Order: sequence, then C-alpha cells, then structure tokens
Amino acid sequence: MKSIKSIDEPIEVREGEQINQKNLEMFLKSHIPDLNGELIISQFPSGFSNLTYLLKLGEREMVLRKPPYGKKAKSAHDMAREYKILNALKPVFPYAPTPLLYSEELDIIGSPFYLMERVKGIILRKKLPKELMLSKIDARKLCENLISVFYELHSIDYKAIGLEDFGKPEGYVRRQVDGWSKRYMDARTDDVPDFEKVMQWMQDNMPKDCKTSSIIHNDYKFDNVVLNHEDPLHIIGVLDWEMATIGDPLMDLGSSLAYWVNRDDPENLQMIRQMPTTLEGMMTREELIEFYLSKTGLKVESFDFYLCFGIFRLAVIAQQIYYRFYHGQTKDKRFQMLAFAVKILEETALKLINNDY
Repeated sequence: MKSIKSIDEPIEVREGEQINQKNLEMFLKSHIPDLNGELIISQFPSGFSNLTYLLKLGEREMVLRKPPYGKKAKSAHDMAREYKILNALKPVFPYAPTPLLYSEELDIIGSPFYLMERVKGIILRKKLPKELMLSKIDARKLCENLISVFYELHSIDYKAIGLEDFGKPEGYVRRQVDGWSKRYMDARTDDVPDFEKVMQWMQDNMPKDCKTSSIIHNDYKFDNVVLNHEDPLHIIGVLDWEMATIGDPLMDLGSSLAYWVNRDDPENLQMIRQMPTTLEGMMTREELIEFYLSKTGLKVESFDFYLCFGIFRLAVIAQQIYYRFYHGQTKDKRFQMLAFAVKILEETALKLINNDY
C-alpha cells in the first residue's frame, strides 16, 4: 500500500478558545530544554470534549490538552489524571503518546494542562482521505487491528505499572449506570428526551461485573487512533485518555461499539455517523463482538446491555456538550446539532431494548 500524505492538520484557534501565547512560551522554554524560535499555536478542530492544540517551536511539534470552557461534569477533564496514565502506560503500551509536562498553575493559560509529543499520522473521520483506498480485505484487517490493540490494552497488568488505585473495579457496572444517569439528568435541557425508559431498563437488566478488570480507555474508536501514513492498516497511536480508568472491559467494548454504524443501519443512525464504518469489508458490530470475545475467551449470553449502556453514555456525552452550547458557554457551531443526535440515540436505545435493533 502506498504512502498516504493526508495527516490530521490543525486550524486557526477558534474564537473564545485562544490561550495566552506569551505566558505559555515563557513557561515551556523554562521547563523543556533546547526549545528555540517563536511559539506558534493552532488548534485541532475535530474533538468534542477537551481542547487540543498544536504547539510549534522551531522544528519541535507538541500537543497541548486543556479542559473546555463552561459547565463540566465533576470528574471530567482531569488533566493530572490523563497525564498520570500516559506516564504509566508509555513503557508497556507503545501506542500511548509520550507525555512531556503537566501544570496546574492557573496564571499560565487559565486552567491546568499537559503537554505530549505529537503522534503524526492519519486519523480517520467520516470519509477516508481522497488518496486512501481500502479493499474489502484491507477494511476487515483494519477492524481486526483495531480490536487487537484494544485487547492489548485490556491485557495489561495495571497493578504491575502502578495503576492499582486508578479506579474501583468492584461494583463498576452499577456505578456507571447510576453515575451516567445522574449526569444526564443534570445536563438535560427542555428540548431533549427524558431517557426514563432506557435508564429503568438498564437498572432492571444490569449484569454482574466481568470476572476480569482492566485498564479501559472509555472512548476507543477510529478517530482516537493514529494510523501510519506509510502503512494505513498499522495503528501507531491511541489518543484521548481523559476517561480512562480501571473497570469492566465489556463496558469499554459497549461504549466503543455505540459509535459503530453498520452498513444496513437505519437512515437516522447513518445521519450521525462520524467514522467510515460502513465501507465494504468493515466488520459489523456483531462481528467485532465475536472477534473480541474470541481473543479474550470471555463468554457473554447477550451483549444488549453493554451496547445499550454505550448508546446511553454517548447520548449523555453529547448532551453535556450541547448544554454548554445551549447556555452560551461555547460558540462552536458544531454543537448546535447535538440535541438532534441525542434524540436519535434515544430512539436507537429503545429499539435495542425492544429487540428491534
């Protein structure tokens, strides 16, 4: 396969999301050796949660992550936590970006932030880059590689790398259902559905915690992995660790598959698709589940609960972001349509629990 030139590139920083260039440049040059030249700041535009910026100083490229503006979930956007897991993971999980620096000094850019080396490569969005062609065999292989790296993460001995206290695996499923339900109710606006039937179904159909616990990413999907531009079937990076914890790997898989749109899914789901999962050769949700279970040896009678939770959780994330737009806390116009996505996700969850999905 030929080398692909398309690399995820930043844009000019959005209005209202600028950071203090002078303060940041002084801080970086005082903490990182051999930085030269004037700091140039641009912004990666595609994320919906933490804000991500590209910093250039001479030939050096680094990525800065900081929390968004406006109302935030209490436990979300913890920069210190994200930085800690990258430090622990990097020696044993080569896909983790190299962390460089963390600061919680508010007088630099107004919020805590951390810095990491840029992982430069291809990030897949809704459509493939124009010069990237995937055969059916390629598409399936890429899906298998995606799940294999996922399994590799779940297989890490988190106690051996100092992350034993990074989460509480006991009672994880119940805490997630209760916690995300509360988050939805706290962030609900008057133009979105109540999700009452879905929340009650999850309470009534909650499985026991998985017999094994693991490091879980909690947002693992195509646009959070980086592909080698010379070999686009090869994953070289996994990004966005803000929701990582220790917990149930089946819940992690359910959260990932909530993003996955099959080729034969209804039109409303096709409308909110964000990744190229409908290409010929791409595995279906059902095939991904089977492939993952075959690698892990785990047995699951039905995956409906995990997928329903993933769909609901995705709706909560969308609603939390939409809340900020609804109340004028962000000017990012992409967020205006998220209420529409929340409604589609409720319809999808209701179809699932009624065995019509």
